[in-house]
Amino acid sequence: MDERENRQIPRDSLFLMADLHVDGLDGEHRIKVRNLSAGGMMGEGPVRVVRGSVVQVNIRNLGWVEGSVAWVQDSRFGVAFHTEIDPKRARAPVKPGEDVAPRYLSNHKEAGPSGMTLRKI
Repeated sequence: MDERENRQIPRDSLFLMADLHVDGLDGEHRIKVRNLSAGGMMGEGPVRVVRGSVVQVNIRNLGWVEGSVAWVQDSRFGVAFHTEIDPKRARAPVKPGEDVAPRYLSNHKEAGPSGMTLRKI
């Protein structure tokens, strides 16, 4: 399929945060997912990727999805997934029992390194 054919694939415009791992770079990078389709996504973030890089994206309700960077323009980039996904799952409510709030937003107490009780605020 060439680029013109890819432009006809339906996309869901959305805004969600995801983690990105780029082969050859250390760590994970927090990115914004701007649109999502069964075959790929547009991401935005401070990580510098190059066309052809293999990446893994941790998308809500889908988990880690592998793909390749198809294009780059400033801080935005396109990823072509190696395997198709169901983009509607990313829009679904978070699964019961899954805590998506960062730990620092939790309202529980926890023991600190010295055994002292800390309250997360």
